[in-house]
This record gives sequence, C-alpha cells and structure tokens, in this order.
Amino acid sequence: MTPRSSSVPVIGNPSPTGAAAAVRKPHALANGGQFMPFAPASPAEPLRIAAGIAELVGVGFRVADRAVFANDGYFSAALANRRNDFAAALERPEIDALVGVRGGYGSNYLLDELKVTTPENPKIILGFSDLTSLQIFMWERFRWVSFHGPMLAAGLDAGPGVANGYDQKSLMAALQKTTGGWSLELEGEALTRGEAKGRLLGGCLTLVETTLGTAWELQTDDAILVLEDRGMKPWQVDRALMHLMQAGKFKGVRGILLGDFPECESPVQGSPTVRDVCHRILSPLNVPIVFGAPVGHTVRPALTLPLGVSARLSAKGAGVLNILEPAVVS
Repeated sequence: MTPRSSSVPVIGNPSPTGAAAAVRKPHALANGGQFMPFAPASPAEPLRIAAGIAELVGVGFRVADRAVFANDGYFSAALANRRNDFAAALERPEIDALVGVRGGYGSNYLLDELKVTTPENPKIILGFSDLTSLQIFMWERFRWVSFHGPMLAAGLDAGPGVANGYDQKSLMAALQKTTGGWSLELEGEALTRGEAKGRLLGGCLTLVETTLGTAWELQTDDAILVLEDRGMKPWQVDRALMHLMQAGKFKGVRGILLGDFPECESPVQGSPTVRDVCHRILSPLNVPIVFGAPVGHTVRPALTLPLGVSARLSAKGAGVLNILEPAVVS
C-alpha cells in the first residue's frame, strides 16, 4: 500500500525556521467528517478500539475502516505496514483526520524513511503518548499543527467527562473552531507564578527527550513547553529533565505546562515526589510553571492541546491556558 500521488516523495525535508517558517494548519473537522484510525506503535484491545470508534460516531463523525495487520511482537504490525498505512492515509482525499489507536512503543521506527508527498496539505493528527515522536517530526519537518489528545483505546473508549476519559469541549474547540481562541482550566498548581505567551509544543516527556540528537530534535525557543508522562519513578523524571536541561532545551522556553504524572509515586515514603523534582529543577528558570494538569497520561478527563499554535500560560492558582488562535482553518 503506497501513497496515491504522482508528485515526487519528500522524505522529511526540514522546513524553514524562525520567521520564515510557515505554520501549516489542517482543515477544520466538520460534523460528518471522517477519521482514519492508525496504529504506528503498539496494538490495542479490539473491544476498546470499538468503544472509541463508537464514541466518535456518537458525537457526529464517521470512521473509516482501517487495515488490520498481524501483530509483530510488541508492535501493531510490521514496520512497512505501519509506515505505509500512515503515509497512505495522509494522501486519501476522503480522509479528514487521523486518530491514533493507542500509544505504547514504535512510532519512532516510521520516521527515518517516512515519505510525505504533499506536506503543504496537512491533516489532523490526534493522539498522545508514543505518537509524540510522530507529531514532533511533522512539526519540525513541515510545521504541521497537531493535536495532543485522546485516542481510540486511550480516552475515547471511556467517554467524555469520566475517569480515564476525555474532555469533549476542548477536543471540539481544537478540531472545529476556526475563529478566535479559547481557554482551558488546568486544574493544577502554579509552581512558579506568572504569565507568558509562546508557541505550544511538546508532549510526552520520554518522547520529547528521545528527539535529542536526531534530525527532528524539538526546538523549544519561545515555547510554552508541555511535558507529561506516566509510570516513571521520581528519579527517572529527574534524569529526563536534567538531560533536557543539559541539552539546552529550557534556555529559551517562555513557560512550562506539566501533567499530573500518574503511577509515578515515590518508592520510599518521605522521598522526593515528581512535584518536588519538577520544582527543584525547573523553578530556577524563572518562567511560569503549572504542575498537575490533566493532559496526556492522566486518570482525569484529558484535555486536548493543539500543538504549534500561539498560547498564553497563566500560572496563578490552578492555572489557565489560553489558546490565542484557531488550530484549524475553514
């Protein structure tokens, strides 16, 4: 299965940087718009996939039939199938948006030889966790706005407004709002008070870190940097943050938005928590920081964050994130 296009394939050519970089926004997802599920990483339980599809249909979208491949170890399919399935979906005119099945591990394998034949025609890419690798690649190479939000078997399956589910209002605003901005109540805690404006970038901490040294390393100057994850010990979060610090990734940030890091409890009672680690390492940056927002890996209804747009982080009280521009176009 190969992309249906007569143009010459582009294998991840870097986009211009700085003021010359044109941000590319996908078209808004109208009611009745069609999602294509894709699984660039690990497989998911069929019942959870079906529940996620039913949720999308229930709120007014269509979901295309996806190709089903045999699992390849801890991957959802062989590499060629995963890569070609994603690339082909980007070229299908009847597909309006792509939604991840789940995260896990394996999206990074797609990147070395990923052919995007029409980078000037972005599509919605919705997901989080391991899909952060793919979203950062599409931003750094082609300046595509993407969407850090629920997936079929990771949020959509549980439904809106419930534990392990998703926040429907922020999802719809991100995918459908073509004028003005909107506000997200972060329900967290201001570690360092203040307010800052910047471009919203980032995602899963582990996957942001693993872009270091690659040709698509995330550039964080002037960013409101989102970092979230799950299942890490506090010292592992410490190590990842110190790696980013020593790589210079915090030098130019305007503000930092942190998730609530579930399943990251201290192994010894009384030892530092993830919150303690984040405060110790990041507070000296003297930029606004909010910890504990329900983004990405969270047991609360997860917010959808449009990555690549201008935003203002207000680190006061529980925190507010103002999205300052639409993430999609008419």
